[in-house]
Amino acid sequence: MKTIYLDNNATTQTDEEVLKAMLPYFVENYGNPSSIYKIGRENRKAVEEARKKVATALNCEPDEIYFTSGGSEADNTAIRGIAYQYQKKGNHIITSKIEHPAVLETCKQLEKEGFEVTYVGVKENGILDLEELKSDIKPTTILISVMFANNEIGTIQPMQEIGKIAQKHHIFFHTDAVQAVGSVSIDVKALHIDALSLSAHKFYGPKGIGALYMKKGIQFGKLINGGHQEKNKRAGTENVPGIVGLGKAIELAYENLEEHNKTIQALRDYYVAQVEEKIPYIHINGDRKKRLPGNSNISFRFIEGEGLLLNLDLKGICASSGSACTSGSLDPSHVLLAIGLPHEIAHGSLRISIGKYNTKEEIDYVVENLVEIVGRLREMSPLWEEFCEEGK
Repeated sequence: MKTIYLDNNATTQTDEEVLKAMLPYFVENYGNPSSIYKIGRENRKAVEEARKKVATALNCEPDEIYFTSGGSEADNTAIRGIAYQYQKKGNHIITSKIEHPAVLETCKQLEKEGFEVTYVGVKENGILDLEELKSDIKPTTILISVMFANNEIGTIQPMQEIGKIAQKHHIFFHTDAVQAVGSVSIDVKALHIDALSLSAHKFYGPKGIGALYMKKGIQFGKLINGGHQEKNKRAGTENVPGIVGLGKAIELAYENLEEHNKTIQALRDYYVAQVEEKIPYIHINGDRKKRLPGNSNISFRFIEGEGLLLNLDLKGICASSGSACTSGSLDPSHVLLAIGLPHEIAHGSLRISIGKYNTKEEIDYVVENLVEIVGRLREMSPLWEEFCEEGK
């Protein structure tokens, strides 16, 4: 049975061109980039070339890019690094209620250490409430951290407006752009972004490598002590194959961004139209237009998301649920609750995220099976039976 992969917001397949660029650095060019002999110097050059590619994609300077193990480390480094460095100026941080756990859990830990954190709400479409953001700013606010695009419902935040608010009040602005980089054009200068996190495996690069952009002049503490790598900010021998892969992946992403987005958005819109036509009692989560091109998050009333996922998996279809049940929690997604969905509807959500390797034939297969599975699960649902008995 063929596997149909529709979970590209979770991770992506490594592009063959990216893999080809990485391979020599596993066996042939294996030198430590901190070494002074030739094979070390060659690897240092490869690392710096990748750094330039990341900087070009974000419109910043190469020495403002720091390589990390991924988005979570970049988020931690930015938030904790700035918080510790500037805590004499203030101890207040603002973030949103729909952030990734890498941000939310970091903020919760900082609260235990004496920092104050405000969690701004979002509207029904998943867009940050800018008026609430403005009203939450205090004289002690030192950092605003808001994700560029949400990993569950795909909504893209008004980054320039947030950046201007932060700049006006002399507050640092960090964004978790893990879902956005490779899918959205990003100019950190135009958007007034001071710090940005990204991860290669979200745009057809390898896992285990990411980067942090930190605007020149911002002081931040390091979380990993040891050697002097990454301008003495991130100790540890550089992951040269991963760094090369990240550089190649981000270069490819922005070479073909418009064409890539046009194709996958057309597939996404086709999928949503087919589901709306063939399956009743659904709810589209997130803004219909201000969202990632391949993302769709739909709640199917009267069923549980995990049951839907398991049945899709039996058909070879990989997707994800807005419910956290599959990770051991009985609570639905904090993102879906934040946009106002009641528990019983939030539990029945399905996220599919289309990538560059998906086809219309795959979407047709998914919709065909989705119609059958939703119908069967509803027939087994007491909620559906009660709904029908009431004549609704």
